[in-house]
Amino acid sequence: MNVSGTPALWIGFAAIIVVLLALDLGLFKRSESNEMSLREALVRSVCWIALAAAFNAGVYHMLGAKKGLEFTASYLLEQALSVDNLFVFVLIFSAFKVKQAYQHRVLFWGIVGAVLLRGIFIGLGTALIQRFAWVTYIFGAILIWTAWKLVRGGDDDDEFDPDGNVAFRWFKRIVPSVPDFRGTHFTVREGGKLLATPLMAVLVLVETSDVLFALDSIPAVFGVTSDPFIVYTSNIFAILGLRSMYFLLAKVVQHFVYLKTGLAIILSFVGLKMMIHELYQVPIVASLGIIFFVLAATVLASMIWPKKEKEDEAKTGEGKTDEGKTEPAETGGH
Repeated sequence: MNVSGTPALWIGFAAIIVVLLALDLGLFKRSESNEMSLREALVRSVCWIALAAAFNAGVYHMLGAKKGLEFTASYLLEQALSVDNLFVFVLIFSAFKVKQAYQHRVLFWGIVGAVLLRGIFIGLGTALIQRFAWVTYIFGAILIWTAWKLVRGGDDDDEFDPDGNVAFRWFKRIVPSVPDFRGTHFTVREGGKLLATPLMAVLVLVETSDVLFALDSIPAVFGVTSDPFIVYTSNIFAILGLRSMYFLLAKVVQHFVYLKTGLAIILSFVGLKMMIHELYQVPIVASLGIIFFVLAATVLASMIWPKKEKEDEAKTGEGKTDEGKTEPAETGGH
């Protein structure tokens, strides 16, 4: 395995992440009681992307063009998968009726947890690939299976059942809780007892959802590069910008109607690339070009051919009675 991350690079990157999280926590503390505006979300998203680009330039300079291209491709892939994850976050917050002012806190601590979890998963993945080369084929199969599930999933992703999450069921059974939100607090003390709020349950769902996301995204990035330093840093930069991206895209992400199709194509490509790596090594420039082209085509297709048929059918169906006669969708006084 071609590894570029020296101890000095790992320590330097860890220091960068600590500083960035501290700065983000300071900004978050000053605005946690307010809803993030679209302009603020846009500015923060641009800043996170600019930081990732600056780090990418450092990778080019210090580790060479090949590693720089690997980071670029990995970051693009992680960003695409992160946008898909926003669907799930929207559904979780909607299911629990979490105010946007409270969503800041959940997403921030969810990101902190994700930074730690991704490090563990990437370390395990690296160790497995180094010890058992055939694990690469398992990762490839996982990606192809995930792509198949995305294609078959259809459009039935507009509902979320918290009780379908094992961690949430466990949480409800053993953690004493209060039934209502208490601002941005995860816990409150009442009657001498420490009790969890519904916001803590939402955080549990976000964290366990990230575990599931990691099972897709980490094998995908290992299909682009086998260097754990590139895998981890690209993962983390994509995660760090996820909170701002959520507030930027939450209201429009449902309009990316071909995103899942595009991700299925990309995951299939990366999975096949891993399956045939002993026979043919796909150049990193080709991988980057395919990932970029599919993502661009997905966005353009969503803008040019938006799927309105389902919305039109839903609007038409609102005014129908059991006998099939059409009536006004809204009745009553004005």
